[in-house]
Amino acid sequence: MPRHGYARPQGTLLEVLVDAPSVKDNLLGDPWQRTVSVYLPPGYEQSDADYPLFVDLAAYTSSGLKRLSWTAYGEAVPQRVDRLVAEGKMGPAIFAFPDAFTRLGGNQYVDSVALGGWETFIARDLVPQLESRFRIRKGREHRAIYGKSSGGYGALIQGLRHADQWAAVACHSGDIGFDLVYRREFVALCDALARVDGKPAAFFERFEAAPKVRGSDFHVLMLLAMAASYAPDPAAPLGISIPVDLHTAEVDEAQWQRWLAHDPLQIIEDSAAQAQLRSLATLFIDCGSRDQYHLHYGARRFVQKLAAAGIEHRYEEFPDNHSSIDYRLDASLPVLYAALG
Repeated sequence: MPRHGYARPQGTLLEVLVDAPSVKDNLLGDPWQRTVSVYLPPGYEQSDADYPLFVDLAAYTSSGLKRLSWTAYGEAVPQRVDRLVAEGKMGPAIFAFPDAFTRLGGNQYVDSVALGGWETFIARDLVPQLESRFRIRKGREHRAIYGKSSGGYGALIQGLRHADQWAAVACHSGDIGFDLVYRREFVALCDALARVDGKPAAFFERFEAAPKVRGSDFHVLMLLAMAASYAPDPAAPLGISIPVDLHTAEVDEAQWQRWLAHDPLQIIEDSAAQAQLRSLATLFIDCGSRDQYHLHYGARRFVQKLAAAGIEHRYEEFPDNHSSIDYRLDASLPVLYAALG
């Protein structure tokens, strides 16, 4: 059994409120001013030094606010960073943990009329506001972004589309290979929505009114969140349109193509996206070889495409599944730090 870490973070933890104007008119009615937790390294207040910036994107059903939480037989991210610095594996940095939680349980960090323009917020709005408040080194060469699952996907999207903002990207078990990850879940979605007359909004109303959340409901909610992220319909309640016939479980291929346009396996085919990734100092990707969402197959396909395009990257596959894999930050954070100027 792993040992519990008793050392508390040695730096300063604080919260700031930032504006997310691109999120302002989202159909869910979620707030557009959001909390960002910030970890300042030990000695920040006693010096006038500036520091590189790491942005941590939380997974679906999580938030940047949770990334700092005490964990039994584990470490909060600040504790892990302190240890890695003490071990000489990386240097001090400022870490930012934005709260991007939504009423639909989370975020894919792409622009959506339903959930809001989260991709734009991360790429264009977040960093300037942090730079105005903290001593962050200016320029993309001093910035890294990383995350796990939906957060890993969001970090990879930043690399594919906004590499002018980042020097280093790490994607831990990110959503890649939508045919394997989502499409296989649509039959179960049809069954779940049949209990509410096929109305996603009715399922969501029941979900919000329940005294507690059932585990099985999270998978339904996840697919509704994906629909609102990848193929939102402004005319539909909550912007949710399902790409499948709820009576026959047949997939609407035209609507499914809207989902696939966000799949890294499709995005990487574009020469502009390849150029974005080539401009990165470091691209780190990993996935567990027993991932229960089958993400290792999508990761393998993606890195094959990287290799075929001659894009430098580091890929690691480890013998684990999708859950409780923050220990993989021990592998990625030093690599990201070494790439920063």
